[in-house]
Amino acid sequence: MLSRRITLISATLFALTACVSVEDITESASRTQQKMNFDITVTRDGEVIAAERYGVMTKAASAEVFEQYATMNPDKSFGLIGIDAETGALLMDNQEIYNQDGRYVGWADNTNWGKTKEVTLSAYYPYQTDIVYHSNNEAYNISFSTEETQEGPLVSKTMQQAVEKINQIPIEFQHITNDIGFKVCDVTPDERLQGLIHLRKMTVYNVASAGVFVNDLKNLDGKWRKVGYYRDVVVFEGDAEVGIGSENEKFVGFDTLEDRMMDSHRYYSVPDEIRLGKQYVEVFYDIDGFTLNDFYYPPLYNQVSKYALYGLLPDNVYVYGKQYTFHIGLDLSSVYHEITFAPSVGEWETKIYENNDDF
Repeated sequence: MLSRRITLISATLFALTACVSVEDITESASRTQQKMNFDITVTRDGEVIAAERYGVMTKAASAEVFEQYATMNPDKSFGLIGIDAETGALLMDNQEIYNQDGRYVGWADNTNWGKTKEVTLSAYYPYQTDIVYHSNNEAYNISFSTEETQEGPLVSKTMQQAVEKINQIPIEFQHITNDIGFKVCDVTPDERLQGLIHLRKMTVYNVASAGVFVNDLKNLDGKWRKVGYYRDVVVFEGDAEVGIGSENEKFVGFDTLEDRMMDSHRYYSVPDEIRLGKQYVEVFYDIDGFTLNDFYYPPLYNQVSKYALYGLLPDNVYVYGKQYTFHIGLDLSSVYHEITFAPSVGEWETKIYENNDDF
């Protein structure tokens, strides 16, 4: 049984900023439909939170930020919602904004826009048809399942815009799922046992993968409601030699170990509560044969170690919009160790009992 070596580093999952230009919107009620043109610019920058280390690995991992750029797929539209900031009336009902000749365009019924002073705007990506409104349009639901998209959904920060200034709409998108990945290294302290590990498979069990995000327009925030759908994610399957020491730690890819986070196999999950005995990581590995003290130890295949996620995260919860990288240090010290045999010789003690049936 390998000794437990898991650590965690969390970093803010990158905010997305978009600038949306809209044609002039008049107060004429006769213009029941107003065409809107959108120019979209999307960037993503990393912000590092102080690394938190768990377990017994002594060398702290560097909190590196790797270049990752999020792009809105031009083949996928995003949705835009507008609410009368004063009355709560629905002014823009789940409008689909799509790409047309390199520009994002859409059609919206703006009949009531001239009758309100401010519009509360919200956007999400990618677009979906089944948006459900609640509490007199003060909140709306966005369903998510990883079977539908592997990118993870984006939701903009809710903002209020004066109608007379609605030509320019600053929209800041945020990821509302979790980005999760792994790094691995060999932390065996005995140099004679280092460099023998080959990672063969890594599976994460009970990943929350579906839910409904309730975007609250009144309180300008959102919350997840899970739907009870969990799946197992195979993060790695291949044959990769594990580097020695945390300085040679690498990201886990589909079938290789990678130097860059952007090349790693990361998956997206609905924010979830980590429960004792539920979510865990299973690692399969092979061990090369070697000679130690003139004795040959043959190779071992399909060794397995299980690592519980409980106790690693603050309050045992994932926070949406965060990026998590779990660090696993494999240690062969408890698999191979020398056995000493030191016999001793003493006097034989003879005992005579009155009852000869008892000895």
